[in-house]
Amino acid sequence: MRRMSDGVEAALHCALVLAGLPPGRVLTGKSLAALHGLSDSYLLKHLRALAEAGVIEAVPGPRGGYRLARAPAAISLLDIVAAIDGTEPAFTCREIRRRGPGKAKEPCVYKTDCFIKTRMLAAEQAWRSALQGQTLQDLVADGDRLIDPQNKAAVARFVQDEQR
Repeated sequence: MRRMSDGVEAALHCALVLAGLPPGRVLTGKSLAALHGLSDSYLLKHLRALAEAGVIEAVPGPRGGYRLARAPAAISLLDIVAAIDGTEPAFTCREIRRRGPGKAKEPCVYKTDCFIKTRMLAAEQAWRSALQGQTLQDLVADGDRLIDPQNKAAVARFVQDEQR
């Protein structure tokens, strides 16, 4: 399993909170950072990446903040992961099979891709497909079902007080 950066967790939680905002409302980066116990500068870096990827919108001005750029059902978990961690493959084949005393002398032996590379890239594609097949709306549904009522109420109060 590929290790995702800590920013992915923060981005997923922030997107989930933004999914619950009423239309036309925003939350500031400072409010999102406070809600999740994160530093402003740390979270703002990730919010900018989400905005550049078109997952959220940054609304400028004194009453500005962040909101989703698309409906939660139109935002895949892969969209969020890729915005934070990038789209580069987790596995990079360095062709070490062509080095050392065990390498073949005949270059034609290496016409096909390394079978290790093929397997690793297939596994990563399965991982990416699994993330692509899940949306922010799925997280909203999970939250409705799994977050305890006291926690929901506390977050709702915070968001109500902080939204613009």
